[in-house]
Amino acid sequence: MNMYRNTEHNNHSRLFVLKCMAAKQAKEHGNMRIIDRIALFLLVVGGINWGLVGLFRFDLVAWICGGSESIISRIVYVLVALSALWSISLFFKHNELLETEA
Repeated sequence: MNMYRNTEHNNHSRLFVLKCMAAKQAKEHGNMRIIDRIALFLLVVGGINWGLVGLFRFDLVAWICGGSESIISRIVYVLVALSALWSISLFFKHNELLETEA
């Protein structure tokens, strides 16, 4: 009888640990999604801006921010570049998620 209780307690402990690990993993993936969405948004802004520059020679970011030499527009350009660098990692994250779910 006592052995059965220990086994049952161990099973509950293992289940609790697995649930905690799953919750931690879900939280980490949730945080990454926010960063990924911000990077995606900035890439869309940059892509539209480059499309406008290529088609019409109109720099929307510079127009909104007061010229291409203004500090605000330069910050936007740097953020777009950083989001592009961040997005390179998305190629590898997608594969890691598929491997862990399988």
